[in-house]
Amino acid sequence: MKYGRIIIAFLMMCFALSSCNNKEGEGGTGTIRGYVKLVHHPDDDYQLNVDTLNAAKTDVFIVYGNDEFYGDDIETDPDGLYQFEYLTPGNYTVFAYSTLATGEKVAVAQTVKLERGQVAEVPIIYIHDGKAYGTSVITGRVWAWYFHNNEYRGEGWAYEHRVYLRKLGDSYHIDDVRVGLDGIFAFQKVLPGTYEVITYTQDAQEVPSPLIDTVTVKADEILQMEPDTTFIVRIQV
Repeated sequence: MKYGRIIIAFLMMCFALSSCNNKEGEGGTGTIRGYVKLVHHPDDDYQLNVDTLNAAKTDVFIVYGNDEFYGDDIETDPDGLYQFEYLTPGNYTVFAYSTLATGEKVAVAQTVKLERGQVAEVPIIYIHDGKAYGTSVITGRVWAWYFHNNEYRGEGWAYEHRVYLRKLGDSYHIDDVRVGLDGIFAFQKVLPGTYEVITYTQDAQEVPSPLIDTVTVKADEILQMEPDTTFIVRIQV
Protein backbone atom coordinates (compact mmCIF):
# COMPACT_ATOMS: atom_id res chain seq x y z
CA MET A 1 0.00 0.00 0.00
CA LYS A 2 2.85 2.35 0.88
CA TYR A 3 4.60 1.72 -2.46
CA GLY A 4 1.31 2.20 -4.30
CA ARG A 5 0.93 5.68 -2.81
CA ILE A 6 4.49 6.54 -3.83
CA ILE A 7 3.84 5.41 -7.41
CA ILE A 8 0.59 7.41 -7.59
CA ALA A 9 2.32 10.51 -6.20
CA PHE A 10 5.16 10.07 -8.70
CA LEU A 11 2.72 9.74 -11.61
CA MET A 12 0.82 12.83 -10.47
CA MET A 13 4.09 14.79 -10.31
CA CYS A 14 5.05 13.64 -13.82
CA PHE A 15 1.63 14.65 -15.10
CA ALA A 16 2.00 18.08 -13.51
CA LEU A 17 5.43 18.57 -15.06
CA SER A 18 4.12 17.45 -18.43
CA SER A 19 1.27 19.95 -18.19
CA CYS A 20 3.73 22.71 -17.37
CA ASN A 21 5.79 21.81 -20.42
CA ASN A 22 2.75 22.38 -22.65
CA LYS A 23 3.01 26.11 -21.97
CA GLU A 24 5.08 28.20 -24.37
CA GLY A 25 8.56 29.00 -23.15
CA GLU A 26 11.96 27.46 -22.61
CA GLY A 27 12.61 23.79 -21.98
CA GLY A 28 11.81 22.32 -25.38
CA THR A 29 13.64 21.41 -28.57
CA GLY A 30 12.22 24.00 -30.96
CA THR A 31 13.95 27.02 -32.51
CA ILE A 32 12.59 30.34 -33.76
CA ARG A 33 14.77 32.35 -36.12
CA GLY A 34 14.50 35.26 -38.52
CA TYR A 35 16.02 38.48 -39.80
CA VAL A 36 15.61 42.15 -39.00
CA LYS A 37 16.03 44.77 -41.73
CA LEU A 38 16.60 48.45 -41.01
CA VAL A 39 14.82 50.96 -43.26
CA HIS A 40 16.73 54.22 -42.86
CA HIS A 41 15.01 57.51 -43.69
CA PRO A 42 17.84 59.97 -44.38
CA ASP A 43 17.56 63.66 -43.63
CA ASP A 44 17.24 66.31 -46.38
CA ASP A 45 15.68 63.99 -48.96
CA TYR A 46 12.59 65.63 -50.44
CA GLN A 47 11.60 62.42 -52.25
CA LEU A 48 11.43 60.37 -49.02
CA ASN A 49 13.83 57.81 -50.46
CA VAL A 50 15.00 55.13 -48.02
CA ASP A 51 17.96 52.77 -47.58
CA THR A 52 17.32 49.17 -46.46
CA LEU A 53 20.16 47.59 -44.49
CA ASN A 54 20.81 44.55 -42.32
CA ALA A 55 19.85 45.52 -38.78
CA ALA A 56 23.01 44.41 -36.96
CA LYS A 57 23.25 44.59 -33.16
CA THR A 58 19.52 45.16 -32.79
CA ASP A 59 17.60 43.89 -29.76
CA VAL A 60 14.85 41.41 -30.59
CA PHE A 61 12.29 40.32 -27.99
CA ILE A 62 10.10 37.20 -27.73
CA VAL A 63 6.75 36.82 -25.97
CA TYR A 64 5.71 33.36 -24.86
CA GLY A 65 2.08 32.63 -25.75
CA ASN A 66 -0.27 35.22 -24.27
CA ASP A 67 2.16 36.53 -21.66
CA GLU A 68 1.94 40.25 -20.98
CA PHE A 69 5.72 40.70 -20.89
CA TYR A 70 8.51 39.42 -23.10
CA GLY A 71 10.27 36.29 -21.94
CA ASP A 72 13.71 36.77 -23.47
CA ASP A 73 15.68 39.05 -25.77
CA ILE A 74 18.68 38.62 -28.03
CA GLU A 75 20.86 40.79 -30.27
CA THR A 76 21.07 40.27 -34.03
CA ASP A 77 24.34 39.31 -35.70
CA PRO A 78 26.02 41.34 -38.51
CA ASP A 79 23.55 39.88 -41.03
CA GLY A 80 20.54 40.89 -38.95
CA LEU A 81 19.91 37.27 -37.91
CA TYR A 82 18.45 36.32 -34.51
CA GLN A 83 17.65 32.89 -33.08
CA PHE A 84 15.77 31.74 -29.97
CA GLU A 85 16.46 28.11 -29.06
CA TYR A 86 15.17 25.35 -26.73
CA LEU A 87 11.53 26.37 -26.95
CA THR A 88 8.41 24.32 -26.31
CA PRO A 89 5.63 24.04 -28.93
CA GLY A 90 3.11 26.86 -29.11
CA ASN A 91 2.49 30.37 -30.33
CA TYR A 92 5.10 33.11 -30.04
CA THR A 93 5.40 36.80 -30.83
CA VAL A 94 8.74 38.30 -31.85
CA PHE A 95 9.29 42.06 -32.05
CA ALA A 96 11.84 44.85 -32.41
CA TYR A 97 11.51 48.62 -32.15
CA SER A 98 11.31 51.37 -34.76
CA THR A 99 12.30 54.89 -33.72
CA LEU A 100 10.17 57.79 -34.94
CA ALA A 101 11.66 61.19 -35.77
CA THR A 102 10.21 62.40 -32.45
CA GLY A 103 12.22 59.77 -30.57
CA GLU A 104 9.14 57.67 -29.79
CA LYS A 105 9.66 53.92 -30.13
CA VAL A 106 7.11 51.71 -31.87
CA ALA A 107 7.11 47.91 -31.67
CA VAL A 108 7.10 45.97 -34.96
CA ALA A 109 5.97 42.39 -34.36
CA GLN A 110 5.58 39.06 -36.13
CA THR A 111 3.78 35.95 -34.79
CA VAL A 112 4.73 32.35 -35.43
CA LYS A 113 3.49 28.89 -34.44
CA LEU A 114 6.17 26.45 -33.34
CA GLU A 115 5.77 22.67 -33.55
CA ARG A 116 7.74 20.21 -31.46
CA GLY A 117 11.38 20.07 -32.52
CA GLN A 118 10.76 22.44 -35.43
CA VAL A 119 12.87 25.35 -36.66
CA ALA A 120 10.23 28.03 -37.32
CA GLU A 121 11.17 30.83 -39.71
CA VAL A 122 9.73 34.24 -38.84
CA PRO A 123 8.85 36.70 -41.64
CA ILE A 124 11.35 39.55 -41.91
CA ILE A 125 10.87 42.30 -39.34
CA TYR A 126 11.36 45.74 -40.90
CA ILE A 127 12.24 48.46 -38.44
CA HIS A 128 12.69 52.14 -39.28
CA ASP A 129 14.83 55.02 -38.13
CA GLY A 130 16.12 58.40 -39.31
CA LYS A 131 15.15 62.01 -38.79
CA ALA A 132 12.57 61.84 -41.58
CA TYR A 133 10.77 58.65 -40.41
CA GLY A 134 7.10 59.17 -39.65
CA THR A 135 7.13 62.67 -41.16
CA SER A 136 5.98 64.15 -44.44
CA VAL A 137 6.86 66.71 -47.10
CA ILE A 138 4.59 69.56 -48.21
CA THR A 139 5.51 71.09 -51.54
CA GLY A 140 3.97 73.70 -53.85
CA ARG A 141 4.77 76.59 -56.19
CA VAL A 142 4.63 80.38 -56.23
CA TRP A 143 4.17 82.53 -59.36
CA ALA A 144 4.90 86.27 -59.27
CA TRP A 145 3.79 89.40 -61.10
CA TYR A 146 6.55 91.99 -60.85
CA PHE A 147 5.92 95.73 -60.67
CA HIS A 148 8.16 98.78 -60.39
CA ASN A 149 6.50 102.05 -59.37
CA ASN A 150 3.24 100.21 -60.06
CA GLU A 151 4.28 99.53 -63.65
CA TYR A 152 4.11 95.91 -64.79
CA ARG A 153 7.62 94.53 -65.44
CA GLY A 154 6.90 90.88 -66.18
CA GLU A 155 6.09 87.63 -64.44
CA GLY A 156 7.62 84.28 -63.62
CA TRP A 157 8.36 81.84 -60.83
CA ALA A 158 8.84 83.74 -57.56
CA TYR A 159 12.49 82.86 -56.95
CA GLU A 160 13.63 83.59 -53.37
CA HIS A 161 10.10 84.52 -52.25
CA ARG A 162 9.43 83.33 -48.69
CA VAL A 163 6.72 80.83 -47.67
CA TYR A 164 5.68 79.97 -44.11
CA LEU A 165 4.17 76.90 -42.41
CA ARG A 166 1.88 77.19 -39.40
CA LYS A 167 -0.09 74.60 -37.46
CA LEU A 168 -3.80 75.19 -37.84
CA GLY A 169 -5.00 77.22 -34.88
CA ASP A 170 -1.54 78.49 -33.86
CA SER A 171 -0.53 82.13 -33.92
CA TYR A 172 3.05 81.69 -35.12
CA HIS A 173 4.66 79.77 -37.95
CA ILE A 174 6.89 76.76 -37.22
CA ASP A 175 8.97 76.83 -40.40
CA ASP A 176 9.77 79.00 -43.40
CA VAL A 177 11.51 78.34 -46.71
CA ARG A 178 12.41 80.24 -49.88
CA VAL A 179 11.11 79.45 -53.34
CA GLY A 180 13.55 77.85 -55.77
CA LEU A 181 14.37 78.76 -59.38
CA ASP A 182 11.55 76.55 -60.63
CA GLY A 183 9.06 78.18 -58.26
CA ILE A 184 8.95 75.15 -55.99
CA PHE A 185 9.05 75.32 -52.21
CA ALA A 186 9.12 72.33 -49.86
CA PHE A 187 8.66 71.86 -46.13
CA GLN A 188 10.41 68.71 -44.93
CA LYS A 189 10.02 66.58 -41.81
CA VAL A 190 6.46 67.72 -41.19
CA LEU A 191 4.63 65.71 -38.55
CA PRO A 192 1.14 64.42 -39.44
CA GLY A 193 -1.58 67.02 -38.94
CA THR A 194 -3.32 70.03 -40.44
CA TYR A 195 -1.34 73.12 -41.41
CA GLU A 196 -1.64 76.51 -43.06
CA VAL A 197 0.79 77.30 -45.88
CA ILE A 198 1.24 81.07 -46.05
CA THR A 199 2.93 83.55 -48.36
CA TYR A 200 2.49 87.29 -48.90
CA THR A 201 1.48 89.49 -51.80
CA GLN A 202 1.69 93.30 -52.07
CA ASP A 203 -0.86 95.82 -53.21
CA ALA A 204 -0.13 98.97 -55.22
CA GLN A 205 1.07 100.70 -52.04
CA GLU A 206 3.39 97.79 -51.23
CA VAL A 207 1.25 96.76 -48.26
CA PRO A 208 1.66 92.98 -47.72
CA SER A 209 -1.32 90.71 -47.20
CA PRO A 210 -1.30 86.95 -46.60
CA LEU A 211 -2.36 84.22 -49.00
CA ILE A 212 -3.25 81.08 -47.04
CA ASP A 213 -3.99 77.50 -48.03
CA THR A 214 -4.89 74.75 -45.52
CA VAL A 215 -3.53 71.22 -45.99
CA THR A 216 -3.67 67.96 -44.03
CA VAL A 217 -0.84 65.43 -44.22
CA LYS A 218 -0.41 61.84 -43.06
CA ALA A 219 2.83 60.16 -42.03
CA ASP A 220 5.40 59.36 -44.75
CA GLU A 221 3.49 61.33 -47.38
CA ILE A 222 4.69 63.72 -50.08
CA LEU A 223 1.83 66.20 -50.29
CA GLN A 224 1.93 68.09 -53.59
CA MET A 225 -0.37 71.10 -53.42
CA GLU A 226 -2.66 71.05 -56.44
CA PRO A 227 -1.75 73.24 -59.45
CA ASP A 228 -4.90 75.31 -59.00
CA THR A 229 -3.68 76.30 -55.53
CA THR A 230 -0.35 77.67 -56.84
CA PHE A 231 0.18 80.99 -55.11
CA ILE A 232 0.17 84.05 -57.38
CA VAL A 233 1.76 87.04 -55.71
CA ARG A 234 2.32 90.67 -56.67
CA ILE A 235 5.83 91.89 -55.88
CA GLN A 236 7.19 95.44 -56.04
CA VAL A 237 10.80 95.54 -57.28
